[in-house]
Amino acid sequence: MVGMMAVRTWIEPVVAGSQVASAFYDTALLLVVKNYYNQTNATTPFHVLEEAQQKAVSNFYIIYHLVLGLSPLVSAYGLSKLGDRIHRKIPICIPLFGYLGSKTLLLLLILLGWPIEVMYGAAAFNGLTGGFTTLWAGIMALGSLGSSENRRSLRLIIIELVYGLAGFLGSMASGYLFVGFSDRYQEGTVLVCCSIACYAFCLLYSIFVLTVPKPATSCPAKAKSAEMGSQLPTHTGAAAAAAESSQPSKGSSSTPVSPSKLIIILLFVAAILYDLAVVGAMNVLPLFLLREPLSWNAVQIGHGNAAGYVIFITSFLGVFVFSRYLRDITMIMIGVVSFSAGILIMAFVQWTFLFYIARAVMLFALIPLPTIRSMLSKHVEGSSYGKLFVLLQLSLVTTGVVTSTVYNKIYQNTLNWYSGFCFILSFIAGCLSLLPLSFVAIRQQSTTGSLQILTE
Repeated sequence: MVGMMAVRTWIEPVVAGSQVASAFYDTALLLVVKNYYNQTNATTPFHVLEEAQQKAVSNFYIIYHLVLGLSPLVSAYGLSKLGDRIHRKIPICIPLFGYLGSKTLLLLLILLGWPIEVMYGAAAFNGLTGGFTTLWAGIMALGSLGSSENRRSLRLIIIELVYGLAGFLGSMASGYLFVGFSDRYQEGTVLVCCSIACYAFCLLYSIFVLTVPKPATSCPAKAKSAEMGSQLPTHTGAAAAAAESSQPSKGSSSTPVSPSKLIIILLFVAAILYDLAVVGAMNVLPLFLLREPLSWNAVQIGHGNAAGYVIFITSFLGVFVFSRYLRDITMIMIGVVSFSAGILIMAFVQWTFLFYIARAVMLFALIPLPTIRSMLSKHVEGSSYGKLFVLLQLSLVTTGVVTSTVYNKIYQNTLNWYSGFCFILSFIAGCLSLLPLSFVAIRQQSTTGSLQILTE
């Protein structure tokens, strides 16, 4: 009976189901939009058609991502606050309902021949019900709540691993599902129906099966360390307070947490800069793959997306090994360097094999964000996880919206000059994120040294 209750606390089925659904939907939307503008420009010569199509699809995604990114600002914080105060499942179930409704609109668009602008309304509905911003913050809060501090980085990267494996399988299947039933159904109908079915499963699982885990207790070693710190002489209070601020919080609801505001701010800045680099590059990558010299079809796009999800496996293995020997901040910096090097190679891709080499170099690119979340959670009480994670997610989404718009415009203006220019910008942004991370590493090193002196 106890084992059954423990299984019901697993958030992984929601993560897997929603990501398979998202992979199906992303491929379907891209190809539906592409086909829509192909039909619109059917009489245009091919060389002109490709450039016009690229700009039309890019303009669509600029508006789409603006709506999708800004609309959660209205509801995300409120839903997460309700999750902290009333029930942890609120910021999970309501966004899933929004996903279900918005994806249904794409199905109706295909079947009824509605204009592509309907998807702006779908994006708004998705965002106003919390969207990915609220859903992912709720998932991270549940994952952090049920894990001890010394295993939290591993717990969160396991969730990311499930997310990645599901995305890999969904992406591999998406291209075939899109074209495989085109002789009997309209293109994309089966793929979107599969996406809707997956979201329906996630919503029903969250409502009727999922239970909230009990907060994990802090490990004895850290409790003993904290107890020793409280017995230090009063004349060393300032140094002890500085050392304590760099240590993970006890996780006890009866003891107030004194977070290091400087470390939290630096981690937020690093996360925003890194996300800027990733979001900017990933937003123009699908457009880059559709045009020459690659000119990929639906199946190749599915394979390319699947290759991107392999980093979830390699990043998990990286955390699994590195966490035994390295600090969190060191693992984060390894991930940033991995992504920056890979995206620099992507800027010079001319052949398919070089694309996969660039993806291979990004093998640890997923490590930074979940590890940053893990570090942040160690500086606040468990009752504030939802608010902390949604504030981070809102910061990332707001930055992502601006980044998406700017990158798409830059891509349009550099399309005929140098189509990989946006990837060079992402390389620079990734390198810049190493600066606040370096300050965090220096501060942690200095406070660790202070604590060692005090304990001696």
